[in-house]
Amino acid sequence: MNSAGHSEATARRGLELTPFRGLRYDPDRVGTLAAVTSPPYDVVVRPDGVHHLQSADPHNIVRLILPQATTPAERNAQAARTLRRWLADGVLTADSEPGLYVYEQRDGDGLLQRGVIGALRLSEPSEGVVLPHEDVMPHVVADRAALMRATSANLEPLLLTYRGAAGASATAEVVERTAEQPPLLATTTEDGFRHRLWSITAAADLDHVRSDLARHQALIADGHHRWATYRRLRAEHPSPSPWDYGLVLLVDTARYPLRVRAIHRLLHDLPVADAVSAVAGLFRVRRLDVPLPQALEALADAACESNAFLLAGDGAFHLIDRPDPALLSRTVPTGQPAAWRTLDATVLHAALLAHVWHIPEDDPARIAYIHDTAATVEKAERDGGTAVLMHPVREEVVRDLARQGVTMPRKSTSFGPKPASGLVLRALDL
Repeated sequence: MNSAGHSEATARRGLELTPFRGLRYDPDRVGTLAAVTSPPYDVVVRPDGVHHLQSADPHNIVRLILPQATTPAERNAQAARTLRRWLADGVLTADSEPGLYVYEQRDGDGLLQRGVIGALRLSEPSEGVVLPHEDVMPHVVADRAALMRATSANLEPLLLTYRGAAGASATAEVVERTAEQPPLLATTTEDGFRHRLWSITAAADLDHVRSDLARHQALIADGHHRWATYRRLRAEHPSPSPWDYGLVLLVDTARYPLRVRAIHRLLHDLPVADAVSAVAGLFRVRRLDVPLPQALEALADAACESNAFLLAGDGAFHLIDRPDPALLSRTVPTGQPAAWRTLDATVLHAALLAHVWHIPEDDPARIAYIHDTAATVEKAERDGGTAVLMHPVREEVVRDLARQGVTMPRKSTSFGPKPASGLVLRALDL
């Protein structure tokens, strides 16, 4: 098996995607399907974002994936009570027979992505079937595990990629043929994406997909913490059990390439003036009094030549690049490939966070990871912190490092488009 995180036939066991009885909203019991969906839990990081989704519909999925209560224990208990109530009231209903689900996303710019949602057999890293490319934060895994234990459900799918055959594969044939039929649901969310979902229940189609995917391996594009959570919970339950599987969306990037974007950092208690002062003499620093789009263009240009970051939060942008080689030599760990040592995320975490700003990367009281660029800047300006804007990593770099079994620093990449949460859930007791 090619260890690139994608494809090729092998004698070893590959991806095992199994049908399940999906839980879906009854459209007659909610306002609109769009109003009950949400971005993945780790994209909705702002309290105002949660409140906005909650106000969209009293049954919005955010009430399950990000319940609001005083303590973690009460949040999880609240999510479990909410899920039970929605099931009892028929707000969420289980499909009558197990199936896989073809999921399609389109935007107004011509992007089209299709993949298959199913319950994937969990595997050990040594099997090389599902390859991570990022480290995880233990407290996040613990939080997600507690929520899944309480609800006994996979509330939202991970995003995994694989590379199918150059021509039409059996899975691609089933996916494309299914997408020609009337969908189970269709909705357009407020971000402009159109979502459609179909079920695959015919035994012959399920067999074709199963046998085809068994020859492949996958790269985790989004959902490292949830994959680690799945594996933790599987270890807690004697096998065989429903916990041997986890909900995923598998996308063939040979047919549907994903976009790769950056995940930004928000340093809560570090004013921009202090952040800039601390890097003086260690990086080249330039103040940019320009709008955000032009600042990002400057960041992209600088990132072509060296590690580069944009600091924001005081009404301007501060481009820092060309780090002092002496700083890198004494802070960036050796023993890893050059492609890893020169990653912006590596330099940020090893040099800036650890040695210059003295901020632990896993302390949620001091650092947040935010996907939305403008939201990161706005929150920094509102709270008096520092936004650290990143330039995206090229997809081939991610793939090459995964091929070598090297994980990137936490929250290094954001692959997308991500699946909307709330279109199909998996209950482990069905």
